[in-house]
Parts: sequence; structure tokens; C-alpha cells
Amino acid sequence: MNKPWSVAMSESFMQQYPIVSDMPFQKRRCWNYENGCILTAFERMWRRTGDDRYFRYIQENMDLFIREDGSIETYNLNEYNVDMINQGKTLFLLYERTGQEKYRKAIELLVTQLKGHPRTSEGGLWHKKIYPFQMWLDGVYMTSPLLAQYAQTFGDPHWFDDVANEILLMERVARDPKTGLLYHGWDESREQRWANKETGCSPHFWGRGLGWYVMAIVDVLDFMPLGHPQRGQIVGIFHRLAEAIVRVQDAESGMWWQVLDQGGREKNYLEASASSMFACALAKGANKGYLGDWALESARKAHAGLLERYVERDPDGSLHLNGICSVAGLGGNPYRDGSYEYYMSEPIRRDDPKGFAPFVMACLEIEEADGARNVL
Repeated sequence: MNKPWSVAMSESFMQQYPIVSDMPFQKRRCWNYENGCILTAFERMWRRTGDDRYFRYIQENMDLFIREDGSIETYNLNEYNVDMINQGKTLFLLYERTGQEKYRKAIELLVTQLKGHPRTSEGGLWHKKIYPFQMWLDGVYMTSPLLAQYAQTFGDPHWFDDVANEILLMERVARDPKTGLLYHGWDESREQRWANKETGCSPHFWGRGLGWYVMAIVDVLDFMPLGHPQRGQIVGIFHRLAEAIVRVQDAESGMWWQVLDQGGREKNYLEASASSMFACALAKGANKGYLGDWALESARKAHAGLLERYVERDPDGSLHLNGICSVAGLGGNPYRDGSYEYYMSEPIRRDDPKGFAPFVMACLEIEEADGARNVL
């Protein structure tokens, strides 16, 4: 079989999981950010290949939720949850291709949430209504690329300023000057048990959290105008952060650890979603000219490590990605204290879209750089 890895993995996923929100570990069929991850990956597959199977998959999965009036099944604006924005990203493609007003109205509904979303004193979006004054790295990915695309598509440029503020504020409050890495979360109020009383930061550098953040930056830059006053600063912090990420890459496997700076510590493990996200962001950054060849080389090593350790073929020929941390958060009930032990306690899954989707996107970026020589 002479197929690029991006195609082979995507075809296998669509065959096994025709409805992504019915995957075995999802509690019920609902609008959520995990669906959005895989649909975003398949939008890139469609744009690269022109294969309408990807477009049909996106539309069928989105139409389970988008009603004719633009309202969204199972979505509740008043939850004020940034995770709920991520699945909206493929609405732009659907509106662009079909012209159906329901898709535009659904975009406007999600943007309405963000217009009224609770914020920190400097305008950063709270992660959720139930997490007051907290910003998490994940939230930047959930919201900023959609807002930047909205600003470009519908000519509403003030959102570019909002997006730039979100990215720059998160980096400023969460950055550790010693390692250059960003902590998973920040509590402006300093009230959470997990929050450092001086800085407000959570105690550890969680791999996927930082993966979300760097993927957010490279996606936002697709839409942000070259002349925007903060664009160069965003490219600059991306470059600085990419260097810090490469410094903690595992030399032997090419992958990254669940807790990034604790490689080799007991129970820590090489984690597939963070490794895929870093590979995607570094390769895309190099392809776009934001980063040098060193970043592409780092991405290739990670990709090779993932293929060797975590890509699996079952007896029926189906392809899978293992080694994906199921979830990690802060606070809540039961309480997640952000400790090293906490990050080691969450289960590991196979084919979770939070890892599978960035792996497909990393394959696409590396195939673009290498002229699709990376074949199965």
C-alpha cells in the first residue's frame, strides 16, 4: 500500500468511527471539542486531497447538531465554556461550500458566547463559568483560531486584537523564565488550591496543554493580517517557545513526556497527543517560515517516534494511535490538584481525537515538507 500516512490513518478512522461523537468513551452524543479536533483535521485532508469523502464526513457529523435556525443541539451558551467553541471551526468551510444560512447563524451564536464570556481583569477569557478568573492553555486553542477566522471572513477586525491579547496574556502570566515553558493553568484570584500563591500558576508543565497553545498560535497566524501591530510579537513568542519545547524533547524516542520537564521520573510516560501537537506546530511553523529547519527536524523525529511506538495495526488491517492521555484538568469535583501524581493518574486511551487529529495534521505538514515521501 503506497499511501501517505495522513490518508491511511484518516481512512481507517472514518471507517471505524462514522459518527465521531459515538466513539466508545464519549458518554453521549453531544457537541464537544473532541469532535471538533477530528473534523478540523479532516478539513485539512479535504483541502489537501480534494477528496469529497472528508467533506461528507464533516457535514454529516456537523448536521447531527446544527438546526435549520442555526441553533446547536446539546450546546448551552450560558455554560460559558470555551471548550464548546472548538467544534465550530468547520462551520466556515460548510458555509463557504454550501451557502446555507444555518451554518453562518451557528457561527454567530458561538461568537455571541464570546462577546459576553466572563473575563479576567485584563480581558482573558475564563476557561469556564465554573472556573472563575482561570485561564488554561487549552482555552487558547478552543477559541482564538475561530475568532481570527471570523475576523477575516466577516470583516470584523477588532477580534484580531482580542485574539492577540489572549495569546500574549496567557504567555506572560504562565511562562516560567527558567525553562521557557508555560504552566498548564493560571488563577488570577490565587484562590485555587492548585495555584501558586505568588504567581497564580499551576505546579507543572503538562505536555498537551502546551501542545494546544502552540497549535493555536500557528493556526491564528493563518488569518492574522501581516500588518497587525501584535503579529510580530506573536511570531516571536512562538519562536522562543518552540526552542524551549525542543530542549525537552526526548533524545531517544523523539517524543515528549506527559509532564514535560520530568523525563525518566517514575510513572512519567511518552505521551502521543503532546508529541503529535508539537510535531504539527513545529512542522507547520517551519513550512510557514516562522521557524527554521531545526523545527522541521524535531517534528520528523517525533513523527518517527510515534510511528515506531504508538501507531498500531490490528489484525483486521485498521490503524490506531495509542498512548493518548484521556484528559487532564484543574480543580472541579472530584478535585484535580495539578500535582505530578494527578497527571499520572488519568487513563490512557487509543484513538482519542485529541491525539489522533493532531497526528493526522502532523503527517500532513511533514508530507508537505517532504513531498509526501512519508508513505505507509
